[in-house]
Amino acid sequence: MARMYSRNKGKSGSTKPSDTKKKSWVKYGTKEVESLILKLNEDGYKPSKIGTILRDSYGIPDVKVITGKKITQILEKNKIVPLLPEDVSSLIKREIVILEHIEKNKQDQTARRGLILTDSKIKALVRYYKKTGRLAKDWKYDKKKAKLLVN
Repeated sequence: MARMYSRNKGKSGSTKPSDTKKKSWVKYGTKEVESLILKLNEDGYKPSKIGTILRDSYGIPDVKVITGKKITQILEKNKIVPLLPEDVSSLIKREIVILEHIEKNKQDQTARRGLILTDSKIKALVRYYKKTGRLAKDWKYDKKKAKLLVN
């Protein structure tokens, strides 16, 4: 299937290991991994960055194999849930950067197209999260208040 906005085909990028058993060289248990996740969250890291740190620094290839839950599920269980999902907030940050760029460079049509594409991605994700119950049904995204949502 083709990519949504780039006219490219195929899926490039890394893939997760297909093995669903705990590796013999992983020395951490369920409780230790959960406490590491909570500690890294207190340090201000987002769930995707927590997974990268656990993989690179602690040698934990997949949190779900060890704990049976994803990182966001562990944070939800401990009642540490951000207002917005991480992917929506990162898209909003990108939109803010593009808007600031367009204010300085009014003739940049490529940036305007990037703004339109980013805005449509935000709308699609918000629609999905409303449908799944992660966002409230009456939640609205406003470009003028975007900086307040991210901070």
